[in-house]
Amino acid sequence: MKLYIYDHCPFCVKARMIFGLKNLPVELVVLLNDDEETPTRLIGQKMVPILQKEDGSCMPESLDIVRYIDQLDGEPLLIGKTNPAINDWLRNVNSYVNKLLLPRVAEGAFAEFATPQARACFKNKKEANIGDFAELKQHADGLIKNISNDMRDLDKLIVKPNAVNGELSLDDINLFPLLRSLSLVAGINWPSRVAEYRDNMAKQTQVNLLSSVAG
Repeated sequence: MKLYIYDHCPFCVKARMIFGLKNLPVELVVLLNDDEETPTRLIGQKMVPILQKEDGSCMPESLDIVRYIDQLDGEPLLIGKTNPAINDWLRNVNSYVNKLLLPRVAEGAFAEFATPQARACFKNKKEANIGDFAELKQHADGLIKNISNDMRDLDKLIVKPNAVNGELSLDDINLFPLLRSLSLVAGINWPSRVAEYRDNMAKQTQVNLLSSVAG
């Protein structure tokens, strides 16, 4: 099977996680950010992730891919209950976090930005939505303070380092990708349980953190 992704993309991380959790091999194919032809040929529009199955058919939508792979062998892993408080926390943080993340993503050494044109495509599109990246970076300290405060609230919700609610669930699939993205941001105060969960999930899912290139 092949999984078409962008490395920075949290939705792609969701799809990657289930392969790591189940220790299933998958060929990762990183598309250039300005490659419209490939995804359009596969699924009729420009979006990732895309799973290309053994029979050559293609499936978009991260959670559809997660459910398909989790149930493929008849022994699903994501059987735990979800906690509405995790969803509330994610909704709150996602209301502002892109202003902190996207300027850093645009400068990152990601394979989807291997050409200047691909990087410019990302930057121009995202700046049109959230504003000038240079200006956003000037106001990053306040956002870093906000996320550090919100991390303290998350710390109280984490039950175990190998599953946020004690047993693997869709909450893990939704939470870890954001924490992985936030590992790109220097200066965040990571409480101990959140940091342990982040690091443990990276190992379980075989999805690298971005701490080594944080800025």
